[in-house]
Amino acid sequence: MTKEEKAMRKTKLFIPCLIFGLILVVPSRSQEKQDGVTVDKGKGTVTIDAKIAPRKLPKLDQIYPIEVIACWPTPKGQKAHETVVIFDEKILPSAIHKALEGLGLKSGKPVKGEGNPMGPKVKISLLLPEGDGFKKIPIEKSLVDPVTGKQMPPLEWRFTGSVMTKPPDKNEAVYGADLSGTLIAVFPVTDETVFQTNLTIEKEKFIKMETNKKLLPPEGSPVKLVIEVVKAP
Repeated sequence: MTKEEKAMRKTKLFIPCLIFGLILVVPSRSQEKQDGVTVDKGKGTVTIDAKIAPRKLPKLDQIYPIEVIACWPTPKGQKAHETVVIFDEKILPSAIHKALEGLGLKSGKPVKGEGNPMGPKVKISLLLPEGDGFKKIPIEKSLVDPVTGKQMPPLEWRFTGSVMTKPPDKNEAVYGADLSGTLIAVFPVTDETVFQTNLTIEKEKFIKMETNKKLLPPEGSPVKLVIEVVKAP
């Protein structure tokens, strides 16, 4: 075999390897990431960079039961004293709403007080740090009864969307959750949120939950919040 033939053979072997390497490093076109939010159309998920929230804020003299799952941190987050995780204020709840619509869901109707929230069901999970990666848990596992230690039973999570709210300094109404900073509510204590459960306001009087400190990492630890489309059977 001549030198020219050997060189040509090496070139033929190199090009497929190069192409294969590029395939491995180029992210899937179905996955889009921007400002701490990753949308994976293939998996039907929206993943949000978050942190374990502090359970006692500096200006409060007590710890309040969990009312919401995710919101902005204090002072902009109106429910920051009763949440499991917080996420960056640059992430607008309306952007999460839009991402879910991009996955084929149509929002329903939130309620505040009496009534039943309406909307398509979703799954909500946390990705907790484990080794060099993360382990996935249903969001209910992050909540326990502070007296009995029992875990929150499975809930229905619904993509309700937020009400529109008119700020006092503006002439037009805006997406309400973008004012409150609340993304996911456990009870219908607010309709300025994107997701609500099947729990009614009457349940709020009897169900008092705390974060599961035996399972969750320390406050301030980075985690990921995953919202997943529930596919029809």
